Amino acid sequence: MTDRDSRANAEQIKFWNSIAGPRWVRRQEMLDRQLAQLSLVAIDAAAVGAGDAVLDIGCGCGDSTLALAARVGERGRVAGLDISAPMLDLARDRMRRANLTNITFECSDAQTHAFRGDYDVVFSRFGVMFFDDPVAAFVNLQGALREGGRLTFVCWQSIQKNPWMSLPVMAALRHTTIATPSSPDAPGPFAFADGPRVENILAQAGFRDIAMRGIDSGLLVGGGGSVDEAVSFVLELGPVERALSDATDAVREAVRRDVHDSLVPYITPDGIRVPSAAWIVTAMK
Repeated sequence: MTDRDSRANAEQIKFWNSIAGPRWVRRQEMLDRQLAQLSLVAIDAAAVGAGDAVLDIGCGCGDSTLALAARVGERGRVAGLDISAPMLDLARDRMRRANLTNITFECSDAQTHAFRGDYDVVFSRFGVMFFDDPVAAFVNLQGALREGGRLTFVCWQSIQKNPWMSLPVMAALRHTTIATPSSPDAPGPFAFADGPRVENILAQAGFRDIAMRGIDSGLLVGGGGSVDEAVSFVLELGPVERALSDATDAVREAVRRDVHDSLVPYITPDGIRVPSAAWIVTAMK
């Protein structure tokens, strides 16, 4: 990353390299299974086709990038961009194991990366809600697109509409405190919950034909494992984990027990499936 990159989004860069990135690497298979359905819906909405050049923002461990590469075929190309070096290391390894030659990965910040303006599609699966300055970031992403190029991303609606996250948080709050964002718009997983705000950000960045479609589905928490595996998953990733970082063993056990009980009603034959709500956002340059 350049010096400019490292200054622009320093807090997020540090978090995704030192704390979140290694954890996501450990839980990669669970995360991929958990988000598989939403990935397919978003890629379909992007209308990615053979021969397209696609930029995958916040590509993480590469699951969405590999799926996009399959859509564009040998005549197309996909570039995965992320600020997390540990996640990109795994993404490159997965690319090599899949014998794919139409993918490149780069560790850089989409807010400031110098793009050439030669992509047909800018895509993101839950990778655009962490920008320090979202308008500036989307101005820069518009610059990655050729004229007539299109933007598609998926982001979460409010935490209240996502029990897969709110239930564990409420269970934890019985025993400990959880830091809340300084504002609902602060960078984080639910920063783009407000549809009109997202539309305004994209309009300010110069996009047109902006559309948002709500997707309600059952999220396979923990990727289809047991209740105990789902509990371990939600306790390792997200706000509950941060709240328990300095907790006593007794508090940790109490939170684990209550999170377990909150997920039991959502047992299905294929795993713990909890309601979720996301936006599929599309726009044109």
